[in-house]
Amino acid sequence: MISFSLRMAGALTLALATSGCVLTGTASDPIAQPATMVQDTKTGVVLDALPPPVQRLDVAVYSFPDLTGQNKPNDNFAEFSRAVTQGGSAVLSDVLTKAGNGAWFNVIERNDLQPLLQERQIIQNTRTAVDGRHAQGLPPLRFAGILLQGGIIGYDTNETTGGIGANYLGIGGNTQYRQDIVTVALRAVSVQTGRVVASVTTTKTIYSVLVQGSAFKFAKVDHLLQVEAGFTKNSPGTLAVREGVQLAVYALIFEGVKAKLWDFANPTAGAAFMRALDEQKKAVNFDLQSAEVQAAPTKTSALPAAEAPPPRS
Repeated sequence: MISFSLRMAGALTLALATSGCVLTGTASDPIAQPATMVQDTKTGVVLDALPPPVQRLDVAVYSFPDLTGQNKPNDNFAEFSRAVTQGGSAVLSDVLTKAGNGAWFNVIERNDLQPLLQERQIIQNTRTAVDGRHAQGLPPLRFAGILLQGGIIGYDTNETTGGIGANYLGIGGNTQYRQDIVTVALRAVSVQTGRVVASVTTTKTIYSVLVQGSAFKFAKVDHLLQVEAGFTKNSPGTLAVREGVQLAVYALIFEGVKAKLWDFANPTAGAAFMRALDEQKKAVNFDLQSAEVQAAPTKTSALPAAEAPPPRS
């Protein structure tokens, strides 16, 4: 009977493995999920809702590198994968093209310029081969007035760690969490003068949470039943970088408006956004000041009790 059960279990395992090899990733796979577009972040929704400017800004992004030099944190073995995405320039270009529903920036291709120049050369050579000296030339490439530079400048792991747990009569659970912080810097450089006209730095917190539960019970003598369950949830690092870049672009736009470098087409709508941003900054500063006051030690009188001033009648 036992051998029969083992044979049935082996056959079932083999069947599942074979079906998994055939179905995994295909349309017939019952657990496969289709690819989706990148989900909107809270900052991205606000950035896309910005009112349009007086005139689109021609900007170029040559690179937006990972300057952290950090590998993925791992307590068990050396990890050689990078902690953050290496495609920062692609993320920045995508965010710029969507700012204000595409009304704010004309993004000029500079990150991978060689294929573009090569393709233009192929077109020109083909036209020359067909039409000879009378071949029509391609229009000149569009140039940018502003260079956007910067990068991912920081990735601080285990910025905050902690946990809590309890166990009573063999039943208990625990929770652990960790916070990492990614920092993004972005600056706008004038092509004509080389002056940095605006610069911002933003941070985004990455959360990791582990929840576990366990229970055990003596079913009978020398027989212990133990059950464990848990799950881990990690915030996507690439999505955190994207939101940090979105906030950097959002803040850079307002820095330029304050410096009179560019402006909104509708001054009333732009002024409303500026007031909302100032109120948000004041609220954040107020929260920080309140936290500092609460954390400060309470000052007591240095005078002895006998020398303390008498209470007023």
